[in-house]
Amino acid sequence: MQPGGRVYVLAGLGLSCQCFRSWTQNLFGRSFGSMHGHLSKWNRNENCNPPPAQENPRVLITGGLGQLGVGLAELLRKQYGTENVILSDIKKPPPHVCKSGPFVYADVLDYKHLRELVVNNGITWLVHYSALLSAVGEANVALARKINITGLHNVLDLALENCLRLFVPSTIGAFGPSSPRDPVPDLCVQRPQTIYGVSKVHGELMGEYLHIKYGLDFRCLRYPGVISFNTHPGGGTTDYAIQIFHDALSKGHHECYLRPDTRLPMMHISDCHRATIEFMQAPECQLSLRTYNIAAMSFTPEEVAHEIRKHLPHLKVTYNPDAVRQTIADSWPVRFDDTNARRDWGWVPVFGLEELVSDMLHSIQDKCLPVS
Repeated sequence: MQPGGRVYVLAGLGLSCQCFRSWTQNLFGRSFGSMHGHLSKWNRNENCNPPPAQENPRVLITGGLGQLGVGLAELLRKQYGTENVILSDIKKPPPHVCKSGPFVYADVLDYKHLRELVVNNGITWLVHYSALLSAVGEANVALARKINITGLHNVLDLALENCLRLFVPSTIGAFGPSSPRDPVPDLCVQRPQTIYGVSKVHGELMGEYLHIKYGLDFRCLRYPGVISFNTHPGGGTTDYAIQIFHDALSKGHHECYLRPDTRLPMMHISDCHRATIEFMQAPECQLSLRTYNIAAMSFTPEEVAHEIRKHLPHLKVTYNPDAVRQTIADSWPVRFDDTNARRDWGWVPVFGLEELVSDMLHSIQDKCLPVS
């Protein structure tokens, strides 16, 4: 045990059989032999009955003030109760977030404090959103490595120690130029060329390994570019698809940092939240994979501008490709194959491009209206 009470999973590196059996029994509340039987049943893909009704999960969301955390917390609180969902981040939350439900300070690099939060709050689900995105990560590789990899290891160890259901999102950026591009399947060559993508592949593989080896309930979805009206772009390569709506309404002109024909997978944030919750709720026996693609639509800057002009005919778009972001985009797939998610746990998107554009424009306009 290291300072701070951290448990390292090193059974294969010298722990005696008796010590390992004791550790797993304390960790999972059952003997190693019964855990092995449980995994064998999962690997045989036997039919199983849904688990009996249990208490509502207690959820901790790391990186909660990014694009996804606040909205996901709102939906989870409606289902499971306000006090059962705790947002966390290292930034001070705006007043409306403080009023909406529990918020705590949490640095994913501080293992001891994270452990205290999990234990003291009886956490059973952990949603790990803390990460530096693609373009920002390339500008600060050392920081991205710390947050995206060291922080990930902290939550993996916490989930193992406390038998948590752990969700870690992955990304379109987990693929690289040698991956199939149209469409990209769940299982294929990946080899990304950004620290963001490398860290996400590392997370996918570590989670799957710990599931197979120790029974960790690890779940991961590869998100496309996620489009939302109520958060500012956070340094991702697909952020133009958010900024173009704000620019179209505020000044009628958008300068795009990608070429007009750059096609990438995208998704409305409502579909993203719904996919995450449905996936977390899915019985484990339905899951043939630990990491799934999810898809909704795929478009280019030129195509989304054309759709916006149906509402705002005078929108002008100019193109000034940024070398870093264009290179990243060119290495990514243009479409996701999400056949397995649709088959295993019933994933179906609601928003296409037409619905997304209409909703984004109306939502931004409504948000900007003065309160009478």
